[in-house]
Amino acid sequence: MSGVVGKSLFATLFVAGTVLLLCAQRSPVYGAAAGQFEVRQYGATGDGQTKDTAAIQKAIDACAESGGGTVYFAPGNYISGSLHIRSNVTLYLDTGATLLESPDNEDFDPYEELNYKTDSDEETTYFHYSLIWGENVEKIAILGQGTIDGNRKKRHGPKPIAFKRCRDIVIRDITIRNSPNYCISLLGCDYVNIDGVTALNNYCDGIDPDSCRNVRISNCHIESWDDAIVPKCSFALGEHRSTENLVVTNCILVTSCNSFKLGTESGGGFKRIAVSNCVMISPDTRPTISGIALESVDGAEIEGVVISNITMLGVRTPIFLRLGNRGRDMETPVPGYLRNVSISNVEAIGGTMASSITGIPGHPVENVTISNVRLWYKGGGAADLIDRVVPEVEEKYPEATMFGELPVYGLYCRHAKNILLRDFQVGCAEPDQRPPFLFDDLEQLHLSGLSAENPVSTPFIWMKNVRKAFLNGIFAPENVNPFLKVQGENSSQISVIANSPGKKLEIGPDVPKGAVVKEGE
Repeated sequence: MSGVVGKSLFATLFVAGTVLLLCAQRSPVYGAAAGQFEVRQYGATGDGQTKDTAAIQKAIDACAESGGGTVYFAPGNYISGSLHIRSNVTLYLDTGATLLESPDNEDFDPYEELNYKTDSDEETTYFHYSLIWGENVEKIAILGQGTIDGNRKKRHGPKPIAFKRCRDIVIRDITIRNSPNYCISLLGCDYVNIDGVTALNNYCDGIDPDSCRNVRISNCHIESWDDAIVPKCSFALGEHRSTENLVVTNCILVTSCNSFKLGTESGGGFKRIAVSNCVMISPDTRPTISGIALESVDGAEIEGVVISNITMLGVRTPIFLRLGNRGRDMETPVPGYLRNVSISNVEAIGGTMASSITGIPGHPVENVTISNVRLWYKGGGAADLIDRVVPEVEEKYPEATMFGELPVYGLYCRHAKNILLRDFQVGCAEPDQRPPFLFDDLEQLHLSGLSAENPVSTPFIWMKNVRKAFLNGIFAPENVNPFLKVQGENSSQISVIANSPGKKLEIGPDVPKGAVVKEGE
């Protein structure tokens, strides 16, 4: 009997010890052990009425002075102005802990004075007017199941989190609410891991990595009035620095502006960007402007962008690629480039404006592959839009709505080179008088497996001044004729092979003889 009792006692102690060990691993014991600093021990009340700024800052400073550790927020409501995070410091907001921005703007640090001029937006440029901010610090973290609350009801106010020229940053699991400014604002930062962040009811951008490198954003839920995730490469540092090596994955993005956007402040460049497994949803307040927006208008060099496995609902313009020449922070505006982009496995329902790929004369968007895409629009476009001349607006702020209503309902492509569309399907819920596809001033165009659902007898594919095009395996609706309409004296080497049988071609009188070759029916 004693042996049985001994074994039972041993098992009980073993289980209890295991549970305690797991709990210790999940949530450290704060306040007593070295390297752990409980803000209440430094005078913070957490009562939701007293301003705890000085007490919290004392805990942060003590943590840093001891060589680093964790500053712990127990459950409670902590009102605070600007907090200066230090190197080697982690802020841990436990479940039930809320860090609220003080309602008094004078409790926050003033905008920093810069010794250089920049055309960047004010919200992009300044970092000291923030709740938690750091500059030139490293090995910092904000963790826990707690909440950071902007404590505002409209845009314009302190940023919740702002880091400038920092490195080795972790932001994980926290919730950010009611932010009047960019929720997480990063400028010139390297080695950043943002994981499991929830941002709700925010009046400005969600996450903005500007001129940052080696950034991972994963498993986040972002709800914001302005853009959800918007990498930038502005001149806010006083120098051009590219954003490189960025991964965004497994996120839900809800916004009235743009779900994922490169730009619009785009001087330094974007290289090696990967976006995958994201859901983009339009809110009830105002439809999302665009789902995927890649923009270079201030000389930025965009290349090496891979986007895959995206589903959208209610997004006005699913895909928007734009090379322009606004020229912010440039004495003489000179276009950059937008090239080497791959977009695949996209499902979008409820769009109202055609997707587009547009460069400017003499500066094409280059080397874009879009495959396995289904874009379903509401439709209802009028016939008089077909003859509308689309303005170039080279210097205009880039936005998917910048051209107005387009002469097609599916995809509009102008000033581009080496474009491959494969297994690309468009359709509309209501009859639309416009064609599904229009290509204007393109060189090297490969179309394969295109299809559309459009009950109106308009051109299926419309080409203007297209050179070196190859069309194969394309299935036009039965009542759509012509299958292909070609215009422009610069049209040449257009090969139409093994497409829908019995469909006629419409060749304009200005098209050179022999520019279009049809075979394989």
